[in-house]
Amino acid sequence: MFGFDTAKVVMVAPDKALQGRETKMSVPGKHYVLGTPLEGPFPGKKIAYFALGCYWGAEKSFWQVPGVYSTAVGFAGGYTPNPTYYETCSGKTGHAETVQVVYDPAKVTYEQLLKVFWEGHNPTQGMQQGNDMGTQYRSAIYWMDEEQRKVAAASEAAYQKALTAAGHSGITTEVKQAGPFYYAEADHQQYLAKNPGGYCGHGGTGVSCPIGLALPKK
Repeated sequence: MFGFDTAKVVMVAPDKALQGRETKMSVPGKHYVLGTPLEGPFPGKKIAYFALGCYWGAEKSFWQVPGVYSTAVGFAGGYTPNPTYYETCSGKTGHAETVQVVYDPAKVTYEQLLKVFWEGHNPTQGMQQGNDMGTQYRSAIYWMDEEQRKVAAASEAAYQKALTAAGHSGITTEVKQAGPFYYAEADHQQYLAKNPGGYCGHGGTGVSCPIGLALPKK
Protein backbone atom coordinates (compact mmCIF):
# COMPACT_ATOMS: atom_id res chain seq x y z
CA MET A 1 0.00 0.00 0.00
CA PHE A 2 3.04 2.26 0.35
CA GLY A 3 6.23 2.67 -1.64
CA PHE A 4 9.68 1.37 -0.78
CA ASP A 5 11.67 3.00 2.01
CA THR A 6 14.87 1.27 3.14
CA ALA A 7 14.39 2.41 6.74
CA LYS A 8 11.02 0.68 6.91
CA VAL A 9 12.49 -2.81 6.46
CA VAL A 10 14.54 -2.54 9.66
CA MET A 11 12.79 -3.07 12.99
CA VAL A 12 12.66 0.07 15.07
CA ALA A 13 14.40 -0.09 18.45
CA PRO A 14 12.00 -0.09 21.43
CA ASP A 15 13.37 3.22 22.69
CA LYS A 16 12.94 4.79 19.26
CA ALA A 17 9.32 3.69 18.76
CA LEU A 18 6.48 6.18 18.69
CA GLN A 19 4.91 6.93 22.05
CA GLY A 20 1.34 6.06 21.10
CA ARG A 21 -1.59 6.72 23.40
CA GLU A 22 -3.77 5.21 26.12
CA THR A 23 -7.04 5.71 24.25
CA LYS A 24 -8.26 2.59 22.45
CA MET A 25 -9.41 2.78 18.86
CA SER A 26 -13.18 2.89 18.47
CA VAL A 27 -14.46 0.05 16.29
CA PRO A 28 -17.93 -0.95 15.04
CA GLY A 29 -20.08 -3.06 17.32
CA LYS A 30 -20.63 -5.74 14.69
CA HIS A 31 -18.68 -7.43 11.93
CA TYR A 32 -19.72 -5.98 8.55
CA VAL A 33 -20.02 -9.46 6.98
CA LEU A 34 -20.65 -11.91 9.81
CA GLY A 35 -22.75 -9.70 12.08
CA THR A 36 -20.83 -10.86 15.15
CA PRO A 37 -19.00 -8.70 17.71
CA LEU A 38 -15.52 -7.43 16.86
CA GLU A 39 -14.56 -7.15 20.52
CA GLY A 40 -14.73 -9.80 23.22
CA PRO A 41 -15.31 -11.52 25.45
CA PHE A 42 -15.93 -14.50 23.17
CA PRO A 43 -17.24 -17.32 25.41
CA GLY A 44 -16.70 -20.79 24.01
CA LYS A 45 -14.40 -19.48 21.26
CA LYS A 46 -10.65 -19.31 20.74
CA ILE A 47 -8.52 -16.54 19.28
CA ALA A 48 -5.64 -16.70 16.81
CA TYR A 49 -3.43 -13.93 15.47
CA PHE A 50 -1.85 -13.97 12.02
CA ALA A 51 0.13 -11.41 10.04
CA LEU A 52 0.56 -12.06 6.31
CA GLY A 53 1.05 -8.74 4.59
CA CYS A 54 -1.66 -6.18 3.90
CA TYR A 55 -4.39 -7.01 6.39
CA TRP A 56 -7.28 -6.09 4.08
CA GLY A 57 -6.95 -9.20 1.95
CA ALA A 58 -5.69 -11.29 4.85
CA GLU A 59 -8.83 -10.64 6.88
CA LYS A 60 -11.09 -11.59 3.96
CA SER A 61 -9.37 -14.95 3.60
CA PHE A 62 -10.23 -15.80 7.20
CA TRP A 63 -13.81 -14.51 7.49
CA GLN A 64 -14.73 -16.87 4.65
CA VAL A 65 -13.60 -19.96 6.59
CA PRO A 66 -16.48 -22.04 8.04
CA GLY A 67 -16.20 -22.06 11.81
CA VAL A 68 -14.69 -18.58 12.05
CA TYR A 69 -16.93 -16.52 14.31
CA SER A 70 -15.39 -13.07 13.88
CA THR A 71 -12.36 -11.30 12.45
CA ALA A 72 -10.78 -7.90 12.94
CA VAL A 73 -7.68 -6.10 11.74
CA GLY A 74 -5.15 -4.35 13.86
CA PHE A 75 -1.55 -4.21 14.97
CA ALA A 76 0.59 -6.59 17.02
CA GLY A 77 4.18 -7.61 17.64
CA GLY A 78 5.52 -4.11 18.23
CA TYR A 79 5.88 -1.47 20.90
CA THR A 80 3.56 1.51 20.36
CA PRO A 81 0.26 1.32 22.27
CA ASN A 82 -2.89 2.01 20.24
CA PRO A 83 -1.13 3.17 17.07
CA THR A 84 -2.88 4.59 14.06
CA TYR A 85 -2.65 2.99 10.63
CA TYR A 86 -0.35 5.71 9.34
CA GLU A 87 1.90 5.48 12.39
CA THR A 88 2.28 1.75 11.79
CA CYS A 89 3.01 2.32 8.09
CA SER A 90 5.83 4.67 9.10
CA GLY A 91 7.75 1.67 10.43
CA LYS A 92 8.18 3.42 13.78
CA THR A 93 5.82 1.29 15.90
CA GLY A 94 7.36 -2.16 15.35
CA HIS A 95 3.93 -3.65 14.70
CA ALA A 96 2.84 -6.01 11.95
CA GLU A 97 -0.53 -5.63 10.25
CA THR A 98 -2.38 -8.43 12.01
CA VAL A 99 -5.69 -10.27 11.75
CA GLN A 100 -7.52 -11.35 14.89
CA VAL A 101 -9.38 -14.57 14.13
CA VAL A 102 -12.05 -15.71 16.59
CA TYR A 103 -13.03 -19.30 15.88
CA ASP A 104 -15.15 -22.15 17.16
CA PRO A 105 -12.73 -25.04 17.85
CA ALA A 106 -15.59 -27.51 17.42
CA LYS A 107 -15.99 -26.38 13.80
CA VAL A 108 -12.48 -25.47 12.64
CA THR A 109 -9.08 -26.37 14.02
CA TYR A 110 -6.08 -24.14 14.57
CA GLU A 111 -4.16 -26.29 12.09
CA GLN A 112 -6.79 -25.60 9.43
CA LEU A 113 -6.40 -21.88 10.06
CA LEU A 114 -2.64 -22.26 9.71
CA LYS A 115 -3.19 -23.84 6.30
CA VAL A 116 -5.09 -20.71 5.24
CA PHE A 117 -2.27 -18.61 6.66
CA TRP A 118 0.61 -20.44 4.93
CA GLU A 119 -1.11 -20.72 1.56
CA GLY A 120 -2.38 -17.13 1.58
CA HIS A 121 1.02 -15.46 1.27
CA ASN A 122 4.72 -16.02 0.67
CA PRO A 123 6.31 -16.60 4.11
CA THR A 124 9.89 -16.46 2.79
CA GLN A 125 10.13 -12.74 2.00
CA GLY A 126 11.26 -11.19 5.26
CA MET A 127 10.08 -7.62 5.80
CA GLN A 128 7.80 -7.48 2.78
CA GLN A 129 4.95 -9.17 0.98
CA GLY A 130 4.99 -8.86 -2.76
CA ASN A 131 5.50 -5.20 -3.65
CA ASP A 132 4.63 -4.06 -0.12
CA MET A 133 7.86 -3.28 1.73
CA GLY A 134 8.23 -2.65 5.44
CA THR A 135 8.25 -4.28 8.85
CA GLN A 136 4.46 -3.95 9.06
CA TYR A 137 4.14 -6.44 6.18
CA ARG A 138 6.20 -9.21 7.77
CA SER A 139 4.82 -12.71 8.17
CA ALA A 140 3.99 -13.62 11.76
CA ILE A 141 2.13 -16.06 13.97
CA TYR A 142 1.37 -14.87 17.48
CA TRP A 143 0.34 -17.90 19.52
CA MET A 144 -2.02 -17.72 22.50
CA ASP A 145 -1.15 -20.86 24.45
CA GLU A 146 1.15 -23.87 24.53
CA GLU A 147 -1.13 -25.92 22.30
CA GLN A 148 -1.08 -23.26 19.59
CA ARG A 149 2.69 -22.92 19.93
CA LYS A 150 3.24 -26.64 19.34
CA VAL A 151 0.83 -26.84 16.42
CA ALA A 152 2.34 -23.72 14.82
CA ALA A 153 5.87 -25.10 15.14
CA ALA A 154 4.91 -28.46 13.65
CA SER A 155 2.95 -26.79 10.85
CA GLU A 156 5.90 -24.54 10.01
CA ALA A 157 8.24 -27.54 9.84
CA ALA A 158 5.83 -29.42 7.57
CA TYR A 159 5.35 -26.44 5.27
CA GLN A 160 9.07 -25.77 5.08
CA LYS A 161 9.59 -29.28 3.74
CA ALA A 162 6.94 -28.66 1.09
CA LEU A 163 8.45 -25.28 0.17
CA THR A 164 11.96 -26.69 -0.04
CA ALA A 165 10.79 -29.51 -2.30
CA ALA A 166 9.24 -26.87 -4.57
CA GLY A 167 12.48 -24.87 -4.75
CA HIS A 168 11.62 -22.08 -2.32
CA SER A 169 13.89 -20.61 0.34
CA GLY A 170 13.55 -20.67 4.10
CA ILE A 171 10.53 -19.43 6.03
CA THR A 172 11.09 -16.04 7.68
CA THR A 173 7.83 -16.00 9.65
CA GLU A 174 8.05 -14.51 13.13
CA VAL A 175 6.57 -17.01 15.60
CA LYS A 176 6.18 -15.83 19.18
CA GLN A 177 3.75 -15.51 22.05
CA ALA A 178 0.97 -13.01 21.47
CA GLY A 179 1.23 -9.67 23.18
CA PRO A 180 -1.31 -6.84 23.01
CA PHE A 181 -3.49 -6.57 19.92
CA TYR A 182 -4.56 -3.04 19.00
CA TYR A 183 -7.58 -2.59 16.74
CA ALA A 184 -7.16 -0.54 13.58
CA GLU A 185 -9.53 2.27 12.65
CA ALA A 186 -13.16 1.47 11.83
CA ASP A 187 -12.78 2.05 8.09
CA HIS A 188 -10.12 -0.66 7.91
CA GLN A 189 -12.36 -3.32 9.45
CA GLN A 190 -13.69 -5.72 6.74
CA TYR A 191 -12.30 -3.25 4.20
CA LEU A 192 -12.73 -5.43 1.12
CA ALA A 193 -16.38 -6.11 1.92
CA LYS A 194 -17.00 -2.37 2.02
CA ASN A 195 -14.73 -1.73 -0.98
CA PRO A 196 -14.98 -4.80 -3.26
CA GLY A 197 -12.58 -3.31 -5.78
CA GLY A 198 -10.04 -2.31 -3.15
CA TYR A 199 -6.37 -3.20 -3.01
CA CYS A 200 -5.60 -6.75 -1.92
CA GLY A 201 -1.99 -7.49 -2.84
CA HIS A 202 -2.12 -11.12 -1.73
CA GLY A 203 -0.62 -14.09 -3.47
CA GLY A 204 0.79 -17.33 -2.14
CA THR A 205 3.58 -19.55 -3.39
CA GLY A 206 1.19 -22.06 -4.94
CA VAL A 207 2.57 -24.73 -2.59
CA SER A 208 -0.07 -26.65 -0.64
CA CYS A 209 0.34 -26.87 3.13
CA PRO A 210 0.09 -30.44 4.47
CA ILE A 211 -2.86 -30.93 6.80
CA GLY A 212 -3.17 -33.65 9.40
CA LEU A 213 0.60 -33.94 9.71
CA ALA A 214 1.29 -30.98 11.96
CA LEU A 215 -0.45 -32.20 15.08
CA PRO A 216 1.91 -32.58 18.05
CA LYS A 217 2.35 -36.05 19.50
CA LYS A 218 0.65 -36.55 22.84
